[in-house]
Amino acid sequence: MKFFFPDSQDQVDPTFDFLTEERDPFRVRQRDDLYAHEVLKPPPFNGLLVSKAIVDGTAGSSTGKYTGPQRHRLYRQGARQFFRLNNGSTPLKIMGDCGAFSYVGEENPPYSVEEVVSFYEGCGFDYGISVDHVIFQYEPKIVHTDDAAAEWVRRQEITLDLASDFWRRCSASDVHFIPLGVAQGWSPESYAHAVKELQRIGYRRIALGGMVPLKTNEILACLQRIDDVRESDTELHLLGISRCEQIRTFADHGVTSFDSTSPFRQAFKDDRDNYYAPDRTYVALRVPQVDGNAKLKARIRSGEIGQGQAMLLERSALARLRQFDKDEVGVDAALEALAEYSAVWDRKADRTSQYRDTLESRPWRACDCTICASVGIEVIIFRGAERNKRRGFHNLHVFGQRVRRQLGEDDRD
Repeated sequence: MKFFFPDSQDQVDPTFDFLTEERDPFRVRQRDDLYAHEVLKPPPFNGLLVSKAIVDGTAGSSTGKYTGPQRHRLYRQGARQFFRLNNGSTPLKIMGDCGAFSYVGEENPPYSVEEVVSFYEGCGFDYGISVDHVIFQYEPKIVHTDDAAAEWVRRQEITLDLASDFWRRCSASDVHFIPLGVAQGWSPESYAHAVKELQRIGYRRIALGGMVPLKTNEILACLQRIDDVRESDTELHLLGISRCEQIRTFADHGVTSFDSTSPFRQAFKDDRDNYYAPDRTYVALRVPQVDGNAKLKARIRSGEIGQGQAMLLERSALARLRQFDKDEVGVDAALEALAEYSAVWDRKADRTSQYRDTLESRPWRACDCTICASVGIEVIIFRGAERNKRRGFHNLHVFGQRVRRQLGEDDRD
């Protein structure tokens, strides 16, 4: 089972000073900042997923995450050199897709098959996923001939037609990447139909798209129906799915790889599950920057609280947490400082019991990842990109351990 981490140009600055919150003035982001696979040894994933929509964006949208210079450097150097994938001890693969979620509202995909093949080949990817159009609905009782399925059928047919063209062009050009066809559907039956058609075209590696909103039992229902048509040598990839507890079951249904940003994004997007431990999650300790918190800035502008007072409470919370990490103060003292600062920036949410749980458990001390070992309690403070991304990288480390534990494995071969 291979885990691919989707790229969104997330890096951390190794020169960042957590006490002063300053950076090396001579830092160059692309040269000096580190990707997750450079920070975590060994990498917790088997490869990266790079989306054309993230690199190039789509017409009329701001989905692209790459600057002009970054984009040109990727095309000039190729993906392996751009992501510095050859620097580590564990070789990582690169998979490319179109980022269909970014244009789900469009009538048709914005990319031609020709330019996508050129993108994959030019960047030197190991795997390339055909152009697709997402179907978000899940209605197992609706069949192809129902009026309600007209748009879903249209999107499925577009996806299959593009996959056929993609296969022909890859075969004719003798590309250096392995092509994957995409199966889109809205029911177990429609997914099975798409997989059967893709196999008829010639695919033996097939990505299942549009399953992110589905419940686990719905995904399993689709995989069980696909089993009825799947050839013994056909391998499946789950796009955007990371149900770790079901990894072994997925593998039994022919799934050999998946991708997901969930472990990383939960570090700073989730209300509760911010920090992964082997068997549970913890809430991160929220100490936002005075000048970066919209609620607090509004209170300061209105005169409800002075900026100096807010900054004093902010500094006190950070100092108390660091003292706690050094065993100089107890849990109650740290909680008191957090509560005093929370009262001025977030008067609605009371996370005292959750914070107590986090502090009493001290999960960062039990973690064996390089991030927790190097920055201590800073990793579990919800504050700014440098801390939040490091916590996301830590989550990837733990998630990788969970996957291998589910599979009874301890390697990434």
